[in-house]
Amino acid sequence: MTPETLELLMHRDAWITENALREYYAEDEDLKTLLDAERYSLFAGGKRIRPMLTLEFCKLFGGEEETALPFACAVEMIHTYSLIHDDLPCMDNDDLRRGKPTNHKVFGEATALLAGDALLTGAFEAAASNTAAGAEISAKAVAYLASCAGRYGMAGGQMMDLEGEKRTLTLDELIKLHSLKTGALISAACVLGALAANVSFSDPRMQDVITYAENIGLAFQIVDDMLDQVGSAETLGKNVGVDAAHQKTTFLSFYTPQEAKFYAERLTQTAVSALRNHPNSDALCALAEWLMNRTK
Repeated sequence: MTPETLELLMHRDAWITENALREYYAEDEDLKTLLDAERYSLFAGGKRIRPMLTLEFCKLFGGEEETALPFACAVEMIHTYSLIHDDLPCMDNDDLRRGKPTNHKVFGEATALLAGDALLTGAFEAAASNTAAGAEISAKAVAYLASCAGRYGMAGGQMMDLEGEKRTLTLDELIKLHSLKTGALISAACVLGALAANVSFSDPRMQDVITYAENIGLAFQIVDDMLDQVGSAETLGKNVGVDAAHQKTTFLSFYTPQEAKFYAERLTQTAVSALRNHPNSDALCALAEWLMNRTK
């Protein structure tokens, strides 16, 4: 797949996801402040990588887009909630996200906290109400999404990250941290797409899905660590040097930039190899390469 074709596909999937997300946000004057705060972060211009993974994995295994779309929206809602909460003063205390003031800088800490809470719970409502998928698949999707967002997923990884500000982590601890904090939700995005196409957890294809997800998730974080050190706030749309300011252990605590880049490339190739033999996997293979080479 050419870079131009991939870019068109990314824009298409992002557009479809945004239109679907807006359907969950009918106007309500009594809740205007909360809804405005949710929408402020949800429609702030993200790349929509996670919902794209959901849509493309469903497509890879012959599923219908309408079946995957509520799951794609649910994953993006949870991703957005995590960004709002990560930016709060009690967490990373950031004032810039996607080139705009962070949610709590605009709406205040209490509203930002509730906006994140509403996005998180709204995600499970969206996934559980997926009539196109049916009750059995929706239940499996909700359970898997919950595990990836909770104590053994994103929340657990965030806790490890906070504790890592007080001491130096080992490489194994760092890998586990990011497998939970970043990788778990990426795995959820991929797995929910496969579930939408009726691929069961006992199906050998699901292991290929998980191998792909785990490897691009870790590669994604390695690139993030590199960009935090060498990128610019103008390009990234968020503050840089945050890891150093918080004295966090990163992959660049163990590797030179060149070694880290090689590590990310190796992980990406493992991800691509897991899908290469599946027909029509070009888009997902190209996306893995794009994620590794991104500059923001």
